[in-house]
Parts: sequence; C-alpha cells; structure tokens
Amino acid sequence: KTKTTQRAAMGDAQHERAFQKQSHIGTAQLKGIFKKKIPGKSGYRYYKNVGLGFKTPREAIEGSYIDKKCPFTGNVSIRGRILSGIVKSTKMERTITVRRDYLHFIKKYQRYEKRHKNIAAHISPCFRCKEGDTVILGQCRPLSKTVRFNVLKVVPAGSKKVKGFSSY
Repeated sequence: KTKTTQRAAMGDAQHERAFQKQSHIGTAQLKGIFKKKIPGKSGYRYYKNVGLGFKTPREAIEGSYIDKKCPFTGNVSIRGRILSGIVKSTKMERTITVRRDYLHFIKKYQRYEKRHKNIAAHISPCFRCKEGDTVILGQCRPLSKTVRFNVLKVVPAGSKKVKGFSSY
C-alpha cells in the first residue's frame, strides 16, 4: 500500500496533532499474540476482556478508533469499585459526568436525607450514550485530575436491565 491509502484508511482515527496508534500492535505482531486478523491498521487490532462479567463491545473489536484510556483497547485495567449512576452531562470530549444519588441517615431525627455526588468518568468511543442513560463504571488508575472511573456498560434510558435500588 502507498502512504496515501494508509492515511485514508486511518483518516477517521487521526484527528489529533500526534499520530494515533495502538501501542501494542508493533510488538505483539512479532510475538504472535494475535490469533485472528481483524480489520484495522495492517489487519490487526488489539482488544481485551476486562473481566468481571463485562463483555467487550462489538465496536471495540471491529472499530477503528484509537483510545489509550479505553478499558477494552487501551492500557487501563479495571480494579476496585464498580458503581452505577445516571448520565448528567456529555459535554466534555470522551468524558461524562455521572450523578449518584444516595440516602444519608440523620441520627438525631431518625430519618434519611437525599444527597448526591457527581463523578467524572472516561467513556470510550465504542459506547454511545446521552443524558439520562444509566451507566456502570469501573474504578481504574487516575486518568486525569478528576477522572478515576471508566464506563464499562451503558443501559439506555427506558430499559430496565440494571440491578440495584430503585429511585426514591
């Protein structure tokens, strides 16, 4: 292939100043890690199973995006807490704000009060979400000043597939 056809094939992934590539591709090809050829740069794409019962999205396997902070195709491991919440804002690039509601007990009055926390979470391009969707987050290493969680699953608003407490 010529360089122009390679650039055209990678055109959708190249929108940053630095050249975007999956860091594992060059060394992994030589070591024989890849068993299958999957559409991507030179026919190979790195992806992994994050574990904990979460399936790797089809878009992560077949897509052409490059995201080093993606838990499925990047260099991020999920460990620690698994949380769920409702998407409050999607205005940032590859980052969402998730609202988590909870009840706090006031001992003096023997009653509960409503409280909430907002959590910034990285969302991989393999997911499509909008405000009001329910997301499941997994804790990872700090990705930026405020981001310590990664989206593992998106449940669209209106479908009832998330276990846990109902809204109060």
